[in-house]
Amino acid sequence: MSPWYLYLVRTLDNRLYTGITTDVERRFYQHQTGKGAKALRGKGELTLAFSHLVGDRSSALRLEYRIKQLTKAQKECLVAGELSFEDLLADLQT
Repeated sequence: MSPWYLYLVRTLDNRLYTGITTDVERRFYQHQTGKGAKALRGKGELTLAFSHLVGDRSSALRLEYRIKQLTKAQKECLVAGELSFEDLLADLQT
């Protein structure tokens, strides 16, 4: 069973898209070539802003939902390392 990762992709207009995958490089390439999420199609140049190993699919899905609930400022703190990813993971365990 492959480990799951959470990732954030930054669009040209500075938006952050959150997703999960078992292969970050493959998934990011899909997004860049327009074969990924519809939300990223036609958004210009994309950059991988953040990725982190999560573990199993269930945890990845729960964490993805949790991060999607964060404000843009909180997501930026996560990308900058000012918000602890481990603390977010720990919150899911409780």
